[in-house]
Amino acid sequence: TLSLRLVIRSFSLTSSYPQAQNVTWKSTNFKTILTWEPKPSADYSYTVEYSAVGADKQRNRHCIRSSVTVCDLSSSLTDLHAYYTADVLSEPPLGATSDLIEFPHTSSPRFCPYKDTNIGRPDFKLKVSEDKKKTTLYVDDPLTARFKDGRQLNIRDIFSHQLQYKVTYRKNKSTGKKIYESKTNVIELTDLDRGESYCFNVQAYVPSRSTDMQLGELSQTQCSNNDDQSIFEVYSVGVIAAAIFLILLLIGLIIAITVVCCKRRKKALKSGKEGVPLRDV
Repeated sequence: TLSLRLVIRSFSLTSSYPQAQNVTWKSTNFKTILTWEPKPSADYSYTVEYSAVGADKQRNRHCIRSSVTVCDLSSSLTDLHAYYTADVLSEPPLGATSDLIEFPHTSSPRFCPYKDTNIGRPDFKLKVSEDKKKTTLYVDDPLTARFKDGRQLNIRDIFSHQLQYKVTYRKNKSTGKKIYESKTNVIELTDLDRGESYCFNVQAYVPSRSTDMQLGELSQTQCSNNDDQSIFEVYSVGVIAAAIFLILLLIGLIIAITVVCCKRRKKALKSGKEGVPLRDV
């Protein structure tokens, strides 16, 4: 019948445009990318539609009938506090047409940039006071993918007074850790043992977010110098042993060269004396 043929034809068209799978938001420092699978064949493409909850759907011109499986929506999600959803539509390739009115699509989870973006690791500088009583950390706010009036915003521009930093520190070569929280980028620590070397990590901390999103990525570890450290604390046993071996080898070479030179000199003097004729008495 006609209706059966239409159903079969519609099914065959739909089956030629497989639905996207694993539609996921990936976001760090407000650089927000929608990803999905699988990579399309030459017979179909993907189009992304997105919207704030309750608002009209929009399209990013870079993500219309595309053959890739990513869509950068960083600049499209203008209201950082809004919740967004996105649909990935499976459509004909660019330039092709189809009789389908509605194309297969897969929806993303809800995403709020302010609450759900990951915060990248910060950089910081370390300075120990001359009297060794105070260690100061100078933290740089990580830059974001957001711009305002031609200026690239950092995370403090967005989180404002909500942004804090959590410092994790310990004595060098020790496992015991302490935590210090600061509301500023200049962090002064005065409860450290004078003359000891300490190691520090810093991460952004936003208490207003959900528990699993409060902490940013941990920074690289930096350790303060300890002027009172012995050579065994500064260098490993292997390095010290290698240095001693090289010194002994050098001394041995010097002694060997000196002995050889002395023997040759004595031999030369002896042969010189034997070659001189005896004088008449």
